[in-house]
Amino acid sequence: MARVLRHARVFSSRKSAPYTLVLTVLLLLSVVLLMLLGLGIFSLPIDSNDSPNGTRRADREISNTDGMTKRGKQWTELLSWEPRAFIYHNFLSKEECEHLIELGKPYMAKSTVVDSSTGKSKDSRVRTSSGTFLSRGLDKTVKAIEKRIADFTFIPVEHGEGLQILHYEVGQKYEPHYDYFLDDFNTKNGGQRIATILMYLSDVEEGGETVFPAAKKNSSALPWYDELSECGKKGLSVRPRMGDALLFWSMKPDATLDPSSLHGGCPVIKGNKWSSTKWMHINEYKV
Repeated sequence: MARVLRHARVFSSRKSAPYTLVLTVLLLLSVVLLMLLGLGIFSLPIDSNDSPNGTRRADREISNTDGMTKRGKQWTELLSWEPRAFIYHNFLSKEECEHLIELGKPYMAKSTVVDSSTGKSKDSRVRTSSGTFLSRGLDKTVKAIEKRIADFTFIPVEHGEGLQILHYEVGQKYEPHYDYFLDDFNTKNGGQRIATILMYLSDVEEGGETVFPAAKKNSSALPWYDELSECGKKGLSVRPRMGDALLFWSMKPDATLDPSSLHGGCPVIKGNKWSSTKWMHINEYKV
């Protein structure tokens, strides 16, 4: 009887061996396929009525479903780790840039700064631009842009202030400053500002760079160094380019304030500079 059972087990083992081998091969093929998909070497075809050409990778020209029109080639460029700063190329389309400018034009007024002792706005010669604020979720395009910002930064829309539209004419500037607050008044709503996204709505022929004078990296290492103004060469700088967005963090990952986030707007030497800024807070910012 024992001999019969032994033979039955051997027969069962031999019978299940091919199935085990097949399952092992399928598992290995699945792992290889997932690796190829993750590396972008292989892609699955997508057939959709809303997207006849399928979904394309983010570094190619894609059609937006959340904005006004198609944007160009998009990619994110690491600018610095101190401060943490990144450039998202073609974040906005040309039509979106023009739309934001048209929304702001009728309401432009002299820009102000925050008084560190009172927390209130005041006029200052360190900031000579004109500007206005757009209500959060003002229209379909603004909503789409704010959602895109939230997707890029992983900071909820509700944590952001309304978009600020800024205009700099020749000679106008913004001296180096911090976006975080040093007073208690301005942190009552939403807490401290954690990050800023600065979207360039126009090209500038000369000048108008965003400069980080306290950055641990200097612009001399950048390929566009020779195109910078004298102001732009005094730190790590970004030249305004329509549609690009500059994201930088005012706080470090350990939640302490980052002094290297000191930044300013260089004087415009030739042309006009239009931009849009959104400040984001640690908590929900009530509007």
